[in-house]
Amino acid sequence: MSTVSNSQLQAGGRGGSTMIRWLTYLMFMMFAMTTDSVGVIIPEVIREFRLSMTAASAFHYATMGAIALAGIGLGFLADRLGRKRTIILGLSLFALNSFLFIAGNSFVFFLCLLSVSGAAIGIFKTGALALIGDITTSTREHTSTMNTVEGFFGVGAMIGPALVALLLTQGVSWKWLYLIAGLLCTLLIIVALFVKYPEASHQESTPVDLRSTGRMLGDPYAMGFSLALFLYVAVECSIYVWMPTLLAGYTGPAAWAATYSITIFFLLRAGGRFLGSWLLGHFSWGAVMAVLSGAILVCFLGSILGGVQLAVFLLPLSGLFMSMIYPTLNSKGISCFPKHLHGSVSGIILFFSCLAAAVGPLLMGAVSDAFGSARHGFILATLFAGLLWLGLLANHLLKPADARLRAMEAH
Repeated sequence: MSTVSNSQLQAGGRGGSTMIRWLTYLMFMMFAMTTDSVGVIIPEVIREFRLSMTAASAFHYATMGAIALAGIGLGFLADRLGRKRTIILGLSLFALNSFLFIAGNSFVFFLCLLSVSGAAIGIFKTGALALIGDITTSTREHTSTMNTVEGFFGVGAMIGPALVALLLTQGVSWKWLYLIAGLLCTLLIIVALFVKYPEASHQESTPVDLRSTGRMLGDPYAMGFSLALFLYVAVECSIYVWMPTLLAGYTGPAAWAATYSITIFFLLRAGGRFLGSWLLGHFSWGAVMAVLSGAILVCFLGSILGGVQLAVFLLPLSGLFMSMIYPTLNSKGISCFPKHLHGSVSGIILFFSCLAAAVGPLLMGAVSDAFGSARHGFILATLFAGLLWLGLLANHLLKPADARLRAMEAH
């Protein structure tokens, strides 16, 4: 195990730190190209294999479930093997797995590949998140960097679906998206092999393994931030999974907004994450989180009370307010722990985030089926948004994590 001091980081050189940042940005953009393209791929899979919507939705759940399990089961690798080895291991597995998409044409085969892909993402993502802690020298800088990282994720979330759409219009199979991602990943592996990482000094402590990750589940800071992120992800997923269904019957004067609602949402979410790097540098993070979560709640309440006539505008607009919440809460949760445990806590947070990505839309679908309309599913999502706002308002007023964050920054 190891930690990295500020002096060692500076000794590593500003150029090395810049390369590491760009490597991290591009990793997040690359895997977002695949994970956030599922919504465009699923209709093709339904047609190609004559599947029900429930069966085809496994393309989403297989990846999210594997990321969640890898996060909590293998997150300690970043602390035990080191950041560089963990990142290269995850990227190598992801690249090899991506190339295999061209080799088969079976629904079960693809599900197996998506599961392996999710495990690979869980490995290199926890390594990358831990590395961010190594190259930043304060919790404020960490949070700003995390917002920039998620901004690049948002860019990948737009590039991927657009690329799939382009492939399909040219009569090319969606499977080539994974070949392209595999080639990009191979380039990232080459960069990761040669980039100079911060030198680490060894520190005697309790061994980092799966048991230590399990013990961390009892920490109130790990669980508090994880539960907040569970609520947030459940709210966010309601938009890109079920918003098109809610707006499907809209025929009003803003039909264009309904048609491009997902695109508008992703654009606002991506742009807002870059804005977050500036906003959080000027205002208290707790206050920003309380205000933004309140704005999300207003958007959802307005959509429920005003019907699709308001939802067509308010739900895509919520992307702007959502943009800074995930990276900020993720950053603060990780920063509550010593740097030599950042991989483990990143894995725990990743587990709850991906669990919400799978369970949230599933619960909304079940509620919608039970009551007969997508509106009832969004009532559940509004409840999640309300709980998130209450939690973040309490965080702003009581500031339970501030002392821990100051202690870790001084450590």
